[in-house]
Parts: sequence; C-alpha cells; structure tokens
Amino acid sequence: MKEYYEILGVSRGASLEEVKVSYRRLALRYHPDKNPGDREAEEQFKLVSEAYQVLSDTEKRQLYDLYGHAGLTGMDIGGFSGFEEIFGSFGEVFEEFFSFGSRPRDDRPQPGADLRHRVVLTLEEAATGLDTSLEVERRVSCRGCGGSGLEPGAQRQICPRCDGKGQLSQSRGLLKLYNNCPDCLGTGAFITSPCLHCGGGGTVKEKKQLQVRIPPGVDTGTRLRLRGEGEAGTGGGPPGDLYLEVQIAPHDIFARQGRDLYYKARLPMVEAALGATIFVPTLNSRARLEVPAGLQSGACLRLPGLGLPGLKNQKRGDLVVEMTLETPTNLTPQQKSLLEEFRRLQHETKRQKKKVKVDDGSGEGMSFEF
Repeated sequence: MKEYYEILGVSRGASLEEVKVSYRRLALRYHPDKNPGDREAEEQFKLVSEAYQVLSDTEKRQLYDLYGHAGLTGMDIGGFSGFEEIFGSFGEVFEEFFSFGSRPRDDRPQPGADLRHRVVLTLEEAATGLDTSLEVERRVSCRGCGGSGLEPGAQRQICPRCDGKGQLSQSRGLLKLYNNCPDCLGTGAFITSPCLHCGGGGTVKEKKQLQVRIPPGVDTGTRLRLRGEGEAGTGGGPPGDLYLEVQIAPHDIFARQGRDLYYKARLPMVEAALGATIFVPTLNSRARLEVPAGLQSGACLRLPGLGLPGLKNQKRGDLVVEMTLETPTNLTPQQKSLLEEFRRLQHETKRQKKKVKVDDGSGEGMSFEF
C-alpha cells in the first residue's frame, strides 16, 4: 500500500495546514459527485480521505511515522474515532441543546497562529539594548486571491454530503452526535477553482526581514511581543503575534543576578592587610575601587550604579566585587626573612603579658597578669 504522505503529495515534515490544503485539492479532484461512475476515482477518494484522517491526527500520525501501517492496526480509520471524538461531540450536542450555538466552522474568521523566535544576546547588548534584523518564515495571506483560496471570479460550491452545514450527525443510542464533514472539513463548501498560487489554502509561506528594537535590561526568559507579525489568519481573521524569547550568553568574567553584576578580584595579602586602591573592569571600561585595610578573603565591595539597567525603570544595579586573597609564592630570601620577622612579632605580641593595677584601698594597689 502507498505511503500516506505519497498519497497526499506532501513531505514527512509537512504542517497540518499543508496537509489540509493538499487534501482539499485532491478531494475536489476525486470526489464521486465530480466523477460519477468512475470506480478508480472513488477508490482514490477513499485513499485520500484515509490518508488525511491519519496525518491530521497527532496520535495516529506519530504511530504511523514510527511503525508504518502496522502501527495503526486495530484503530478505526474513518467514521467514529473513539474517546476524543465522543467528548468533542458531547460539547457540540450540549451547545446546541442549550442554544449556545454550534462551534464556528473552519471558514469563519480565525486568528493566525503565534510564532516564537529565539534571540541570543551578549551581556553588553543586554545592558545597552540592540537594534537588529531578524528573518522570519511565516504563512501570509495569498496575494493572488486575497486569502479567499479562490481563483478570480470563482465561487465556492456547497458540499453535497453535508448540504452546506459543515457537520454530519451520527446516532449513538439516545444520543445524536455531530462531527465535522470529512469531505469539506467542516467548511460546508468546496473550492471548485482553487487559487493557483496557494492551492486553495488562502496562505503561502514567505520570509520577511523584521527590524527589531530590543530594550536595555532584558534577561534570559524575557519575552518580547510583536503584534501582528505571526501567521496569517484565515477567513479574514487577524494575524497572530511573534514572540521573541531572549537568551543571554554566558560572560567570560561577569556573573549576573537580576540587575547586579558580580566580579571576582584577586588581591595580594599585603595589600589586603594595609589597604589599597585597585582598578576593576566594568562592562565598557574600568572603575577605581578603594580597598580598606584588614580586608578578609571572601568580602564583597559594591560599586553602585555599575550594574545593569532594569527593564521597566532603567535604574541600574551595582557591580559587586568579591575579594579573594593571594598568598605569595616563590619568595626571595629577603621577603622570606621579613615575613619570618613579622610572624615573630605577631607571636611576641600574643605572649606579651598585660599588667592591670587595681586599687584595693590601701594605697599600695595590687597587680594581676593575664
């Protein structure tokens, strides 16, 4: 048996919209009403309908892609399709019973799908903002037919199977269930002369260059919405939106927490003990930092306003400098001698006894050592 993709004339990566367009075109060509008495056309129409029912259903399509026709063994291909269809039909029955109206048919105005595009920025670009150009592939309204799917001057033909209603009813005991007509896909009509540019779908794929301004302060996870830059709507519906999903690339020397930047600086032990003036890098320059005497390893010093701006109020965070003390190595004899003398003085200071004179009232006083 032929592959379903081959029957519909689409690739394995075809979108649902492409599958629908191909099915409409082939169903119109092989429909029994257009080919009375043609057994070959009737059989081809059945194959096209069967292929569409599989490739338009996510679960069935996954099974078919994995295991071929064998993966669909035991499944009902055509007609009543089980659990999902039952509950979908219940919704339609209840809507009709309580006069809420039926679901909109596929030819009613429908908004286009939203699109997503990832943008990777450096930390410097996130701090200043960025004007960039993006190429986006999307479906747009066909210029040849204005989105109608029809050749100029052509009209839609009422579907004879559902009499233009777009739905067929099935009786299940006391229930009457409604499903979209498989011939017209719920539209209630056929396109007798489909547009040569879009094949009757009303949309075509197109690449577009967009000029985008990314504001300062964005972070990984920030989503920017571009209204109306998504997929084209159908039946005159509005287009969807394009969402830019921002990702910040790792930086060589800075870490980021919100609006604050973190930098690890190494400081010689002597300068930490005596105090020093050092220079640390910023995103676009360097800054002077006063290190107080007696600084301990792991201490953090802040440089206000040298972090990143906020996305909403643009107030900048801080540059936080974490200090790590360096122990000197490869000492010269003189350096080693000086450090040994320093160590001796430290020990002597600790051993030095302090005397405290306490007045006992006798005028002589008493001395204590501790």
